[in-house]
Amino acid sequence: MRALDLFECKLQRFPLLFLILSCSLSPLSAIHSLKASWNFRFNAAYKANAEDLWFTQKLDHFNGADDRVWKQRYFINDTFHRPGGPVFLMIGGEGPANPAWMQHGTWLVFAQKFGALCLMLEHRYYGKSHPTEDLSVENLVYLSSKQALGDLAHFRTEMAQKMGLTNSKWVAFGGSYPGSLAAWFRLKYPHLVHAAVASSAPVKAVVNFPEYLEVVQRSLASYSAACPQKVKYASDTLVNQLKDTKNYDKITKDFRLCDTLKASSDSDLPYFLETLAGNFMDVVQYNEDNREFEGVPGTNITIKVLCNIMEDESLGTPYDRYASVAHLIQTTLSQKCLDVKYKNYVKDMSNTSWDGPASGGGRQWVYQTCSEFGFYQTTDSPNQPFSGFPLLYNLKQCSDIFGSSFTATSVTNAVQQTNEDYGGYDIKSSRIVFPNGSIDPWHALGITQDITGDLPAIFIEGTAHCANMYPARPEDPLVLTLARGHVLTLLEKWLL
Repeated sequence: MRALDLFECKLQRFPLLFLILSCSLSPLSAIHSLKASWNFRFNAAYKANAEDLWFTQKLDHFNGADDRVWKQRYFINDTFHRPGGPVFLMIGGEGPANPAWMQHGTWLVFAQKFGALCLMLEHRYYGKSHPTEDLSVENLVYLSSKQALGDLAHFRTEMAQKMGLTNSKWVAFGGSYPGSLAAWFRLKYPHLVHAAVASSAPVKAVVNFPEYLEVVQRSLASYSAACPQKVKYASDTLVNQLKDTKNYDKITKDFRLCDTLKASSDSDLPYFLETLAGNFMDVVQYNEDNREFEGVPGTNITIKVLCNIMEDESLGTPYDRYASVAHLIQTTLSQKCLDVKYKNYVKDMSNTSWDGPASGGGRQWVYQTCSEFGFYQTTDSPNQPFSGFPLLYNLKQCSDIFGSSFTATSVTNAVQQTNEDYGGYDIKSSRIVFPNGSIDPWHALGITQDITGDLPAIFIEGTAHCANMYPARPEDPLVLTLARGHVLTLLEKWLL
C-alpha cells in the first residue's frame, strides 16, 4: 500500500485536456521574459518566520454536545499582505506541515502579486497536531476528511474575526490529498472560501487503483519505449525465481535484504515485490519536481536515471539492473539493508503511540485509505510492468493493522460514501482550478478536462506531481511556466 506521500505535496504510496490557456501562446521573446519574471519574483521573496503557532480547535465538529478541544499547528507569512488583500490558506496533508512552504513556492509569487496574507494549517493527526492522547482505532474515528474540512472552516471563521479579515476573499491552496481538500472546502463551505487551487488532486475515491501503475508504464515509456519492457522482464524474472525457495539466499544477497527472505505469510512476497516496485513508483511520481527546498533526499534521481540503469547492459541482465536500482535507492536513503518482513511493517503500523515508528503519518494515512479512500495501487492490470501485489493483499492490511471490523465490504462502502459526499469527478461548484501533470500517476483520479468555464482543468504535459506548486527554475519546460501563468490569470479574474 503506497500511501499519498504531504506535506511535502505528496500522495504517499501508501490526480484529457492538453494545456489550453485563456491567452494565446506568446512569441519566444515574450516567453523568455515570462520565465525571467517568475524567477525574479521567487528570488525577491522575503523569508517568513517559521514559528509554530497554535489554534484552539474543536475535536468533533459534528457533535455540538462535545466541547473537547485541542491545539492545532499553523504558520503565517504576512510579508506581502496589504490592507484589503486576500487571504491564501495552504492546506496541510498526510504528513508534518513543512514550514519551508512559508518561504518557497508558486503561491508566494501569487501572494506578492495580490498582497495576500499567507496561512498554512497542519492537518489533524499529522505532524505536531495531536487531537487525542494516542493513535488507537477508538481515537482515529476523529480522523477524516470531513473533520479536516471542519477544522478549516472553524480556523477560517475564527482567524477572520481575530485578524479583521471577515471581508477578505479567502483562497484555498493544496496539492495531492490537500488539493482534494482545497476543492472540497470550496464545495462544502462556499460562503467561507472564495476560490481554490487544487493541484494534483485525486477527487475520485476508488478501492482498486491499477491505473496508477499503467501511468507509471506510460511515463517510463515517454523516456524510452524499451525502459518499461526491461522493468517488466526483470520483475517477471524475480517472480519466477520466488517460486523456488532455493533461490531465496541469492535474492537476499542480490537486493541486500536485512534478513534472509522467507514467505512466512501470504503477504511477505507481495510486500517485497511492492517495495521494489515502489522505487520506480516514487521516482515517476515526483520526476524532476523542484523539491530540494523541502529537504527531500534523492531529487536528482529521475526517470532518465532509472531507465539508463535498466538499459545499461554492462550491469548484467535486466534482473541485475533491477537490483542496481534498489541499491541506488538504498544508498540515497542511507539504508544499510532493506527490511521486507511484512510482520515488521504491521508491527510498526500497529503502534498507537505518538512516538511510534509510523506516527509521522504512515499509520494515519493507511487508516484514511481503509476508512475513506481506498486508492490501492495494485498490479491487477496487464498494462503495467509489475506483478505480485493484488487488491486482496492491500485490503488485508486494513484488518491486519486496524482489526477485523475493517473488511473488503467496509472499505467498499466507505469509498462509496466518500464519492457520495463529494461527487467524485462530478463536482458541482465554481472558482476551482485543477492543475495536473501527465507524468503523475495520480492524474488518473483527477480532473483533467474542464467541467465548466468556472471549473477549469490545466493538464500539463511532461510534468509530475504538484509540479506547478514548486518554485520556478530557468530550465522549467514552457508548458509548466504557462500553467503557472494560467493559474495567475484565473486568480486575477476571480479576485480583482
